[in-house]
Amino acid sequence: MIRGFKNFLMRGDVITIAVGLVVALAFSTLVKAFTDFVINPLIAAIAGGQTLGLGWQLGAAGNKTTYLDIGSFISAIIYFIIFMAVVYFLIVVPYKSVQARRGIVAFGDPAPSKTCPACLSDDLPLAASKCKYCGSDQAVTAV
Repeated sequence: MIRGFKNFLMRGDVITIAVGLVVALAFSTLVKAFTDFVINPLIAAIAGGQTLGLGWQLGAAGNKTTYLDIGSFISAIIYFIIFMAVVYFLIVVPYKSVQARRGIVAFGDPAPSKTCPACLSDDLPLAASKCKYCGSDQAVTAV
């Protein structure tokens, strides 16, 4: 049982995912600091040194727990977009180029497929003449 667990942990996929998660966590911290200390002060400067205060008070005035803060949500969206751009341009693009040099297509377009007219399954291989789900041998159309 221990040997099986060790083999599972030593697989290349698990190690790659673990490294990716650690790198993503580090980038997350970096991007969070960027939005907190660069983007938010720029927005405050544009707003005249005040916070934009986008939101509504749903309960008693001044109660932070009942304040629907749309500004923080917009800030989180900006944070997410910046984070995903950093991950894409600093991890995915270099990974794709390294894999391309090795002759492996990473993050490529999905393989073309066909649709079964009987059950409408749309993930049948192009060479299929019969549906693998319902067994129909009707003319399977290309997607």
